[in-house]
Amino acid sequence: MLEVILCSLVTILPDYLFRRYRQGKRIGREITLFSVWYELRYGLTACLMLTLSLITIVFFYHPSSTSVTAYYRTVPIVPDTGGRVAEVYRTISDAVAAGDPIFRLDTTRQEAAAEVARNRIAETEAAMVVARSDADAAAGKVVEARAAAQQIEDDLRAKRALNRTGTAIVAPRDIEKLEVSLSAARGTVASAQSAQRSAQERLQTLLPAQRATAEASLRQAEIEIEKSTVRAGVSGRVEQFTLRKGDIVNPVLRSAGLLIPEDAGRQALQAGFGQIAAPVVKVGMVGEVACNTAPWRIIPVVVSGKQNYVAAGQIQGGQQLIEARNMQGDGTILAYLQPLYAGGIDGIVPGSQCIANVYSNHHEEIANPATPAARRVALHIVDALALVHAILLRIQVVVMPFKTLVLASH
Repeated sequence: MLEVILCSLVTILPDYLFRRYRQGKRIGREITLFSVWYELRYGLTACLMLTLSLITIVFFYHPSSTSVTAYYRTVPIVPDTGGRVAEVYRTISDAVAAGDPIFRLDTTRQEAAAEVARNRIAETEAAMVVARSDADAAAGKVVEARAAAQQIEDDLRAKRALNRTGTAIVAPRDIEKLEVSLSAARGTVASAQSAQRSAQERLQTLLPAQRATAEASLRQAEIEIEKSTVRAGVSGRVEQFTLRKGDIVNPVLRSAGLLIPEDAGRQALQAGFGQIAAPVVKVGMVGEVACNTAPWRIIPVVVSGKQNYVAAGQIQGGQQLIEARNMQGDGTILAYLQPLYAGGIDGIVPGSQCIANVYSNHHEEIANPATPAARRVALHIVDALALVHAILLRIQVVVMPFKTLVLASH
């Protein structure tokens, strides 16, 4: 409507003034409801063509979107393992800081495992005391066996020395018995040394390894007990948190609730523009946004990023070929809108439905001396027409509360 009014001021109005004051035709006489088309045909035709051209230029070079919102992502509250809830620390809607406990699972099984691990540690320590005594006893037996072998070896050496004199004082049978006894004594020494090494290996290697295993089991049980208390990973709020004592939660099938980070949806807005606006929307363009949750307020923004993919065109692997004509919708170009000033979107509730305009700016091309004069004039007109879209946005902002509260069907 605004475009028609503006265009009629330079088309229909001059045509009517010419008919009225030059040709003397008056409304209600020569210009009636039945003759208005014939009398003002030039103005009406020019108005229609100029209006269509104006609307096309405005909406192409200064795109608008009604698909604007502050998207945010929630964090599911799930434990590492499933279990029954033993205690709940938060209400249905509550603020939490990073690290604050939210709820705790029953830890009877984990506490029993921890007690078993502690008993194994105590048992291993007792076994180490016994093994130390066994090692000392084995060392004593080695000394005893060596002394016995040394005694037999000394007797054998003395009797062999007597026989070397040629008198044959000692019977050969006695010497053979001493040789056999010496071999047995040496075997006893080797056996005692092996028992000593076994006792030392058990004391220095086996029992410490068993103790380390028991300590690891205890640490594992303590970690399981610690993980049974689910804590907030980030600061934010838990909303619609209806978990109660006795409920069963599972990390795969059933989460405990949702945590909304405190900065979720408070950095930027996302706007979906029609695909025809893809060559126009660029990073650095200035725009304006108005949201339902902030009536009668216009927020200046700047395009900080642009997604170079249309989400409607994505496919997933399957067992059937994709039929192109079955694609749902035309898809949009997603642009990220940052507030132009700090705190610009404060007060905008994340998830709000908004409308946005972005405005083309050809100042650098206009200021370039190499730009032809005709193109400069055309670009001046294009940039000036941004005012029309800005006025339309302000009209929408003014009527938005009335349209929502009064004119909308309930």
